[in-house]
Amino acid sequence: MNKLEFQQKISESNKPVIIDFWATWCGPCMMTKPILEKLGKEYAEKVEFMPINADDSREVLEQFHVLGIPTVITLRDGKEVGRATGSQNEENYRMMFEALAEGREVKVPIAQFDRMLRLGAGALFIMIGISTHNWIVGGIGGIIAFMGIYDRCPIWKALTGMFKRS
Repeated sequence: MNKLEFQQKISESNKPVIIDFWATWCGPCMMTKPILEKLGKEYAEKVEFMPINADDSREVLEQFHVLGIPTVITLRDGKEVGRATGSQNEENYRMMFEALAEGREVKVPIAQFDRMLRLGAGALFIMIGISTHNWIVGGIGGIIAFMGIYDRCPIWKALTGMFKRS
């Protein structure tokens, strides 16, 4: 699908759209494909589900700056309102479909394992930075740890909210 065909499909849709960028050679894509197809059928009345083969649609991938697959992007009125890169579980995908169908903000929460991994790795880097008196390593640890809690930080939400409105 080229960029023009894609724009035409989006403009013809009177519903919000969920796009699944996938490829036949991508293992995680093949694991999530049945989940997304099931949800696409389940929410067909309220949301349009559009699977796009990444190998056949380079222009569309570039338009959305898709760097990894699987990537699921949600569009409302032709504008991106949510994105999930990497394999997600059915619950997270369902949350995306429901939020889009109900007109709410589309968010994909960080998995508990990922949150703990980021916090643990960040703490490790901070400890190494302190013990070696290397503030760069400690700072990197702080950034990694923050990546485990940013979605719960009210200051981060306020700052990113200001940029979204502009």
